[in-house]
Amino acid sequence: MTPPASSESADAPNAGDDLEVLGSLAEPIRRVLYEFVVGAADAVSRDEAAEALGVSRQVVAYHLDRLAADGLLEVEFRRLTGRGGPGAGRPAKLYRRSDEVYNVSLPPRRYELAARILLEAMAVGHLDGDALDDVARRAGRQLGTAGLEHALANTGYEPVSVDDETRFRNCPFHDLRDQDRATICGMNLALVEGMIQSSGEDVAAVLDPDDGYCCVRIRPPSSAPDRE
Repeated sequence: MTPPASSESADAPNAGDDLEVLGSLAEPIRRVLYEFVVGAADAVSRDEAAEALGVSRQVVAYHLDRLAADGLLEVEFRRLTGRGGPGAGRPAKLYRRSDEVYNVSLPPRRYELAARILLEAMAVGHLDGDALDDVARRAGRQLGTAGLEHALANTGYEPVSVDDETRFRNCPFHDLRDQDRATICGMNLALVEGMIQSSGEDVAAVLDPDDGYCCVRIRPPSSAPDRE
């Protein structure tokens, strides 16, 4: 069965994190090295990369290790001679592409999260209010375990204080909202409600669209109408 939306980790990388990682590829030698490793049929050694690029082994080693530290490459150690035991030599340090997936969108979009929520709602019922709200709220509670401010920023809402409210300068599900505003705005509201429940903060999410902001905002509980 497809992993539920609630499996979305509160510590999942946000767009800023991914952008910082992929910024590593802006360095010309590093970009060429990465493309060489990705295009190789097997893991690549420092000597192979240095010979292919015509760059010193020391320079290649530095950039390969930087790519590995940034999570773009994985490292393994293996004897290339195929021999074992005494006299076989030290295992070589080899590099291959990481299995990590990086997504960068400016402003941030979280369509994978939306897909998980919508698919689970379809699996347990229909995309009606109750089923979708329950799944989205559960996903929000999972995200909110690290705190409300972190959850909102990490999901891509770009929260900002306006008077006594928290408004969102970005909708992480913008294109989907344009296709079905009622469904996606309702999912947004339930998701933020779940974050608030998990964080324990004494505030309330309300659906109140306004130009230039997401359809959801957060208010002090005394000024927020009860949600039916």
